[in-house]
Parts: sequence; structure tokens; C-alpha cells
Amino acid sequence: MKLRLAFAFLFLASAVAADEGPAYGPQLEGYDYPFPVQHYRFQSQSEAMDMAYMDVKPASPNGHTVALLHGKNFCAATWKATIAVLTGAGYRVIAPDQIGFCKSTKPAHYQYSFEQLAANTHALLASLGVSRAIIMGHSMGGMLATRYALTYPDSTEQLVSVNPLGLEDSRAKGVPPTGVDQLYQTALKTTADSIRDYERTVYYAGTWKPEYEPWVQMQAGMYRGAGREAMAWNSALTSEMIYTQPVIHELERLTMPVLLLIGDKDTTGRSNAVPPAIRASLGNFPVMAKEAAARIAHAKLVEFPDLGHSPQIQDPAAFHKALLDGLVKP
Repeated sequence: MKLRLAFAFLFLASAVAADEGPAYGPQLEGYDYPFPVQHYRFQSQSEAMDMAYMDVKPASPNGHTVALLHGKNFCAATWKATIAVLTGAGYRVIAPDQIGFCKSTKPAHYQYSFEQLAANTHALLASLGVSRAIIMGHSMGGMLATRYALTYPDSTEQLVSVNPLGLEDSRAKGVPPTGVDQLYQTALKTTADSIRDYERTVYYAGTWKPEYEPWVQMQAGMYRGAGREAMAWNSALTSEMIYTQPVIHELERLTMPVLLLIGDKDTTGRSNAVPPAIRASLGNFPVMAKEAAARIAHAKLVEFPDLGHSPQIQDPAAFHKALLDGLVKP
């Protein structure tokens, strides 16, 4: 028995050691963002919070501001190319790291909800003198952007959603709850290899390019560093938030212009915890996007047939052309 335990320990240690690469601090210290990082400090749920963000102003302003909301497995830095395109077109861009992610606070105790994250983002924009903005989000950030638009319609000039989560109610479809404790244990096992394997399949439609790797190492570096447990715990809490708070049931309440940018080969949401028949019905983005667009009063749907969950990274040129074409005109 002791021999088996010793072998298991050595196997685990060698697996962890094999995950070589940079290690970053609890708030992604050591990782440089493409634009200067500022900090919005505030109180939330009786805790002091530090919300990191980039505020990038264009050389020739067109009078509009875009708030970029990152996905669960990304950071504000991932919007690097999009920020450059938008500022080049005259838009001011504000890209925060949400509480629980990247360079922002990872609280030990926090009641996560999309309403809370939307309130944090709204307060950040208000602190910068922005009363009305184009709210744009990807993946979990698309889910958050939708909640923001529902909560603050008068402050939302346009909603732009890139392969958002929450376009189906997976719980109602039969996906069982995982539970925060199990989600935490799973997150603790995160490595660069596990991130890469998942993203290759889900985000990039089975393909891989060297330019995707920096975003893998950005995330993996947080799990290699001193903030590993805090990172995993907050990841578990936000995964539970995604599962329990879909936005699909409220799309009719969106009154502002909505631009949906959808990579059709996305398979996010297909759970292995359900029978194959149910699994096949999950994560069908072409169907979900069309159904969502039909329920939104002022929706424009742009599909990328050969792209996956992250079209802005997989084919930046096609994505950014569609984005600029679809934004409300200055």
C-alpha cells in the first residue's frame, strides 16, 4: 500500500513538474499587458476590491466608448488585437479584468452573480465619466454583457456578444450540477496541456496555431504560481454562476441594437455528464444563435461557418471587419 501511494505521489509530482512555463502571482503579477494597467478600488460585499483595467484612448476620437468583457478562460489582455482595431477606428476602449480573474482581486468569500459583476463594471465606467457605452463580451463575458444590458439598458448604446454562454439552459436540458467542491478539485488540476487540449477542440475547431499559445501560458501561469488555490476557488465559483444563471429566458427584454458574432463550430457546453442523446442537443451554436436573434427586437447575426468559440483570435481579419461593419455608426 505504501509503495502504491509513493508511486502515485511520484507520478503526480512528475506530471506537475512536466508543466513547465512561467509562473505568475495571485493577481497575474509578472505578466505584462499590452497597454497600461490602472486600478479601480472599491468595497463590495464588505471586502476591499481591486479591479484592474486598461483605458485606451484613440488618437482621433469618434465620441463612442466600447467596454470589452473577457471570457472565463481569458483576461482583458486577450483583447489586444481588438483594442488596436477599435482605437484605430476612433473608439475609446475600456477593458477590465473582472473580480476573480487575472490582475483583479480573487476574494476568498464572494457571492458571485452576473448582476454583481455588472454592477462592478457599471461603477468602473461611472468612475471614468462614461455614462453610456457599447458593451461587448466574449463567452462568459458575452453572458455578462447581456446581463449588463438587461440591468442598465439606458447605459448600453449597443450590445455586442461573441459566442456568448447562456444561450441555453443546460440545467433545464438535464445537465446535472457538479458542485463547487468538485469544480475546485478539477480546477486545481489545470495545466497548460489541459488548457491547450480543451481550447484546440472547443475554441479553434480542432486546429492549433502558435499565436494561440501565449493565451494558454497566461492562464496556466496563474495555476503555477502562489495564487493557484485562490485561482481555482474563484474559477469554481464562477463556473457555478454560469451554470445557475443563464440569460436565455430574458432576451425579449433587450431593447438596444444587438450584434451577435458567432463561430459556428463552437462546441462549448457539451457535457459528458449526460447521455449521448442529450449531449448532442447541447452547444449547437448555429441553432442557438438563430433562435436568440429571432427573439431580440433589434438583432443582427453574423456567423463564421468555419470558426469556433473564439473567432476574434482564430481569424482576426474576418472578425474585426464584421465587428466594425456591425457597430453603431459614429
